[in-house]
Amino acid sequence: MKPIPWRLVAVTLAATLLSPHVAAAGFVDVLDSPAIESALASKGLLQGVARAGNTLVAVGQRGHIVVSGDGGATWKQGKVPVASDLTAVYFVGDKKGWAVGHDGVILNTVDGGATWTLQLDGRKANDLLLASLESKAAAAPASEALKLALVEARRYKEQGADKPFLDVWFSDENTGYAVGAYNLIFHTRDGGKTWESWFDRTENPKFFNLYAIRPAGGTLFIAGEGGLVLKLDPAGERFTAVATPYNGSYFGVADAKSAVVVFGLRGNVYRTDDGGKSWNKVETGLTAAVVGGATSAKGELLLADAGGRIVASEDGGKTYQKVAVKNSLPIFGLTDAGNGRLALVGPRGVAVAEPTK
Repeated sequence: MKPIPWRLVAVTLAATLLSPHVAAAGFVDVLDSPAIESALASKGLLQGVARAGNTLVAVGQRGHIVVSGDGGATWKQGKVPVASDLTAVYFVGDKKGWAVGHDGVILNTVDGGATWTLQLDGRKANDLLLASLESKAAAAPASEALKLALVEARRYKEQGADKPFLDVWFSDENTGYAVGAYNLIFHTRDGGKTWESWFDRTENPKFFNLYAIRPAGGTLFIAGEGGLVLKLDPAGERFTAVATPYNGSYFGVADAKSAVVVFGLRGNVYRTDDGGKSWNKVETGLTAAVVGGATSAKGELLLADAGGRIVASEDGGKTYQKVAVKNSLPIFGLTDAGNGRLALVGPRGVAVAEPTK
């Protein structure tokens, strides 16, 4: 099995070195232990942030989820039933949201992030994945692709609940997707009450990591490892591959008005305005891995790299202008925080800053 990229390594090391669940009495699985309350939860490693109405919600290590209803002045820790590291969060409206992370975790809140329930974990995800593929193989002669997928699914089952989800997106309160490492992808049509594996519905024969899923240019896209970009075929209910000029990893996809922007390693940003038929490399001034994208209240496309640099585009992702923030920090994610401000998350926690150009 191929090595896990740096974004996964960083969190895995943090979880190993800092885990509160290795005690003299023995190991306790993070899936069986709630997140421990910490006064420093908003200052530790946080990887995802979202806005839910007037509330900001950030997620990160050890199952920590912090919520602010006063624009980031103060933060309260949410009640979370697992201590798995969390990687991404998404809200539909101001109350209903989902967070995903390591150990195949998908969490749901209906109160704006104050309390969370577990909808899926890696144990159940492995069972659902294998059962789905075995059912299809039993119904008809298995193709070579299906046989290969079955080999992978059985390996995942043997390895246990160790595959992380890396992003989550919902089109409404019912329909959503979670994507992650090694082609992990699940779909729900009922708000997460039930989840269905789409492992065999991606044109991803090497089982590359799926880092991000977002709508852009009127279509749903997935950005992944090794230059992988996938585009939803609604009629066929599967994701097909879209060729791009870059073979390095893409960590995100963003909507740029009528265009689609993908971004990733070494400051690489590409743009298409014809649904992925052709791509143009865009110079943004970002040189480190571009790890975050967001849309400002004014409709600007914002991109951020891991070094804390931020740029903004007002012309659909064609050109970019530097955005300065006071006390710049390493960044894993960002979102519009309202009133012209940005919420930023990274290894030093969450901060709300007012940018200047």
